[in-house]
Order: sequence, then C-alpha cells, then structure tokens
Amino acid sequence: MPQFARYLGIDNSGAKTPTSSLKGLRLYAAGPTQPPAEVPPPPSPRKYWSRRGLAEWLAAELRDGPPTLVRIDHGFSFPLRYFEFHQLPTDWPHFLEDFQHHWPTDDDHLYVDFIRDGLHGHGAARTGNSRWRRMTEERSRAKSVFHFDVQGSVAKSTHAGLPWLRYLRQQLGERLHFWPFDGWTPPPGRSVIAEVYPALWSRTYPSEDRNPDQHDAYSVARWMQQSDAAGTPHTLFTPPICCLLNAIWHSWKAGSSASPEFPNACHRTTPNRGQTGSADGLGERVGNAARRLPRHRRQPTLRPRRRTHRHPQ
Repeated sequence: MPQFARYLGIDNSGAKTPTSSLKGLRLYAAGPTQPPAEVPPPPSPRKYWSRRGLAEWLAAELRDGPPTLVRIDHGFSFPLRYFEFHQLPTDWPHFLEDFQHHWPTDDDHLYVDFIRDGLHGHGAARTGNSRWRRMTEERSRAKSVFHFDVQGSVAKSTHAGLPWLRYLRQQLGERLHFWPFDGWTPPPGRSVIAEVYPALWSRTYPSEDRNPDQHDAYSVARWMQQSDAAGTPHTLFTPPICCLLNAIWHSWKAGSSASPEFPNACHRTTPNRGQTGSADGLGERVGNAARRLPRHRRQPTLRPRRRTHRHPQ
C-alpha cells in the first residue's frame, strides 16, 4: 500500500525576485494511480509560479491535505566546512535562521545578486568556497552550493530557496517532516519534504514535449510515484553508511551537545552510478557506499582548524 497520497516534484529557480513570475519554476503532481501533471499557479496576471506564491500554496496544501511527499531541486544545507569556518552550531533550525538573517532572499524586492554584491543583507559574513562540497555532491558529481555563475549551478536556487524552507517550517510546524533533519524515519501519516537531484532520473523518462525545467519536475514526481507503488520508499529514509559515519564522527568531535541526527552532507538521494537492485535508485547499498567513499573519508578523522584565514579557503 502506498505510503503517500500525493507526490510533488519541484524544479526550483533562483532568478529575479520572490514575487517574479519565473518560467524555470515548475511544479508537477502525481497520485498513486494518476500520472504526473503540471500544476499551474492560481489565476493571476502572472503566467508562471513565483517563489513566494509556490511557498504559500505549499503551506496551504500541506496544512490540511493528505500525506504528501515533496522533493525540491536545491540544497537544503551546506557542507560541514561552512559550519566550521563560520564557527556555527550544526543545528539545522539555527542554520536556517542564521542564513535568512544574512541572506534575506525572501524579501519581495531582492535578487540574490543584490546580496552577493553587498547592496543588501550581510551575505559577506556567510560566504562559502566553490571547492566546498557535501559528500552527496562528491558522490553524484554535482556542483557545490557555492558555485555560482556556471552551467548546471544550484548555488543561486539554493540561496534563493533556503529562506522558504524556514517559512514552511514556521507555517506548518510538526505537520511537515523535513528529511533527514527531523529524523531518519518520518512518522506515518505525515507529509515529508526533502532535497532531490533530478539529473539522476530525468534521462530515465522520455521528455516528450516538456522543456528541461518541466521534465525535471515531471521526472521527480514520476520516480516518487513509481517507487511508492512498488513498496520501496522506505529505502529513501534509510541513511547510507557515509551519513552514519559522518554523524557519529561529528557528534564525537563536538561533544555531547551535538546531535548525531545532523546529517551534514548526504541530503540528496545519490544512488551509485551503475548500481542495480537498489529500489529504483532510492537508496544506497551499505557495502557499495563504503567501498565507493574516498579512502580518506572511510574513517572519521580529526583535522586541525585553521584560524589564520580571513576569507574562505
């Protein structure tokens, strides 16, 4: 029996302002037996979704709607190096608050580039290096969440999208489970929201007459629908060995005040390339995950923190 009654795939866009009509921001919805179909914004002068409009729509739909699995194409957190460099606690709610304070990209009149250029906000105090990547990006060969202005970049959409995760958390509270930050296993009957990397599945399905943004959102919704129908979504919520090792290492390094459930990096579902029998790519086999980790990442090791740099290195 399917765990969810609805699947929402979202291809995000970090362009323009939160109230701008964005052609690249697409939403597809599917049911257990209904194929994915594009969901247009409510009738208005705007032809396409805006980030604010979509966040408000999600809050209303998830507040009283059926259990829904939502996947969004942007980073939900940053590499551990970011937290170490800025001496921040590895607490995700605190991270969202701190980020929005420095990067208020949910302001109706702000472009991400306004903050990057120092015209608004305090972005210079919370920057990162394009060489910093989460383990999930290393494994899937994705770009860093700090790698701006290149093809295939998710940096702008991540910096534009993070404050809206904070908004949804404020609006919905415990009605919405943010995976994996609220725990590895979502409670039954609760809606779940998580990060996704559409490139892992977009080539699995024919694009037909959809543009790339539409097809990414469609592929995510279709993949979730098929996986839930096959009875395999539990593997999505089973952390691979790299996450467990990292969580244990981090909790040991930081002391008893650290939560081992802060997962650092493996926020995207990143199946091993060429792997078979892994529930349609929903999870990673523990053995393969361990073998594919770079040798220096297979065991938790401590490294001295450099304190002499004034800028991210």
